[in-house]
Amino acid sequence: MATMDEEQSQTVLESALEKIADFDLTALSGAEWQAVLYSYGLYYGMRIALVLIILFFAMTVAGWASAAVRSSLTRLKFDPTLTKFLAKLARWGILGLAALSCLSYFGVETTSFAAVIGAAGLAIGLAFQGTLSSFAAGAMLLIFRPFKVGDVVNIAGQLGKVDEVELFTTAIDTFDNRRIILPNSEVFGQVIENITFHPLRRIDVEVGAAYDADIDATRAALTSAAAAVEGTVTNPEPAIVLVGLGASSVDWSVRVWGPTGDYLAIKQELIRSVKMSLDAAGIGIPFPQMDVHFLTEGGEQKAA
Repeated sequence: MATMDEEQSQTVLESALEKIADFDLTALSGAEWQAVLYSYGLYYGMRIALVLIILFFAMTVAGWASAAVRSSLTRLKFDPTLTKFLAKLARWGILGLAALSCLSYFGVETTSFAAVIGAAGLAIGLAFQGTLSSFAAGAMLLIFRPFKVGDVVNIAGQLGKVDEVELFTTAIDTFDNRRIILPNSEVFGQVIENITFHPLRRIDVEVGAAYDADIDATRAALTSAAAAVEGTVTNPEPAIVLVGLGASSVDWSVRVWGPTGDYLAIKQELIRSVKMSLDAAGIGIPFPQMDVHFLTEGGEQKAA
């Protein structure tokens, strides 16, 4: 083969291609087989080598792009979960474009290939619509931030502290140390109560006073109880509210303000202070009572 000039090589190759077109492979001579293998081996070998170079270059660029996105968003103190997602998206986006370029270089119609990918994506989307819904909801939670890690929230009937917000799920820990995993589609589609969003929170204690207790004396005792609680703030001021006349007691609400993080401690101290202040003033806290009247055999009515 090395002694053949270019014209002879072309003649042998054309003869071999004609026999291949007629599916007469047994008629190919050794020189014809050599010409075919040399020609197409050189043709596709160069293209495969070029494709490998393109893929290597694309992987290098994808790694640089992913690292650049990650470092830039980390420097901006962006959300860690969304930072990882965008870094991976940049990497796989570049690799996908490189793969399509390689396919088109080999003569594959990328338009039809894109249509197949689109149809497959539609089928996958229908099959995983619940998962994709959670993914979209997770992205919305990371963008709009109705709560953050460490907040105490009430979501879908679950009360606890947010431990982690991921793209598909949100993890909260209850106050009795149970881990609750909620799909983000359920989280974003429900009413979200962020209990620790504001730095201050109002603490309420409901109490009933005896009907024979003086109204002004009761108010003074409850005002003294609210003022004795440590850790509260004076702006807004404490409030002693006469709620109503209950079945067995005159109902009051003692309301003070304090730091959100100290809510439970302040409420415990306020309950204790209210009880001690009413005891000191001689004001009773009645329990529910019921008067029962019944008829005797003689028709007389008696109370029990």
